[in-house]
Amino acid sequence: MFKTTLKLTTALAFCAVAGAATAETYGPYPITVKGYEGDKTNSVSYSGQIARHALHDSLKKAAGKGDGGANAAEVEAMLLAFFNGSDADLDILAPASKDGYPVKQATVNAISKGKNISGKFYDGAMPAWPGDVTGKEAVLHMIKHAAQSNGGFDAENGMDWGQLISKYTMGAMMYNQAVDNYLDEKLEADNKPNNKPYKDGAYYTGKEHSWDEAFGYWGGPAHTLSLSPEQAYGIAKGKDLAAADANGDGVVDLKSEHVFGPAYYAAGADKGGTKTTNYMHTIMQAFIDGRKLITSANGEALTDAQRAELKGYAATIESEWEKVLAEATFKYAGSVYNDISKMGSLEGEELAKAYRNYAKHWGELKGFAMALQTGKNNLGKTAVELNRLIGYGPVTLDNTYVTGVDAEGNFLRDRRMTWSDYQLNMLNVQQVLVDTFGIEGRANDALADLEGLAGKLNSEASAETD
Repeated sequence: MFKTTLKLTTALAFCAVAGAATAETYGPYPITVKGYEGDKTNSVSYSGQIARHALHDSLKKAAGKGDGGANAAEVEAMLLAFFNGSDADLDILAPASKDGYPVKQATVNAISKGKNISGKFYDGAMPAWPGDVTGKEAVLHMIKHAAQSNGGFDAENGMDWGQLISKYTMGAMMYNQAVDNYLDEKLEADNKPNNKPYKDGAYYTGKEHSWDEAFGYWGGPAHTLSLSPEQAYGIAKGKDLAAADANGDGVVDLKSEHVFGPAYYAAGADKGGTKTTNYMHTIMQAFIDGRKLITSANGEALTDAQRAELKGYAATIESEWEKVLAEATFKYAGSVYNDISKMGSLEGEELAKAYRNYAKHWGELKGFAMALQTGKNNLGKTAVELNRLIGYGPVTLDNTYVTGVDAEGNFLRDRRMTWSDYQLNMLNVQQVLVDTFGIEGRANDALADLEGLAGKLNSEASAETD
């Protein structure tokens, strides 16, 4: 950890003196596979992961295509094509070219062929979702309901399907695959060793490609260290071509120049918290330092000392990435808390609009809370607390909320909760996240209200029983 931090500090200090253009990039790195006779000169390869980012972004976009049920079968087929992959070359719905931000690839196969989300999706137990389901069953349930919804929104149950599917997938695919696969068992000596190609005929070693694939799931461009959080955030929104276009060819190459979900939320935390954080650059520097270490072995098996150092970089990536997800969960718990305060004084169209925002923020909160539960660490009691406080659905306008599903997968709502009680739950969510993960950015921090709101509710409860 100390070595990674020292290298990061040195790199950033150098950038400040010499200019951002001198910052290290992720590659190119030379071919080190013994006996390789092909024409490749750069051993970096993570296009499959970028294709999955495009599938994810397109899946989120497609979740809003429903018209209230009339086209449910068509929309569900589209969603499942992005989730399961397709024999057809799927158009990328997002990120797509727009004025001022031309994107090089327009179809998924232009990035990498034959990819899907489903084959890389977390499928352990997912108690955060009703129905006693696995991780994959949970997202398929979301997809089915998204197809039946009106524009991806279920007003009755307070669900924003695009947000739920997207934020959950950022954990269940990207985070899970990176920290619980490529940066975990694939770092062991006998798993994808460095003195053999990743597969027959490959131009990269087992350890090179394993590390590259983890980096691909992270979603940062190769030139991340030259970007400020504000620039990275703008790239993800398709608003900063100058910052994205590292090679100056006038278009954004999704394989190496765009900012995808996990890196985007790291940048968001770094630029938007109440205290300065450095998640984006810390994670990026650890990826670069780890890849340089593997390359330095020159196609030989890594020594125990080298693997120990590599695991140190992996531990930094894992812990910082986990904090990024916790920061996002914290932020949206604060958003839900603030939304409830706003809705209390609204009526008619203004209330409907505010309720729509509330459902959006709850979807982001719930999705990220579920994402946290798909990593290498078993969150145990923390997961139980978060799931109880957040619930299966938000408190809706009639003060009911989802408590389960029936045999056909329809939601059940048979309990009530006051807005104030649910606000207190949101503050307790924020407190659990601070206590468990030690996060410091804390966007939308509402914890200053915790003692006062808890005291008010206790007084009201006491008065009712007098």
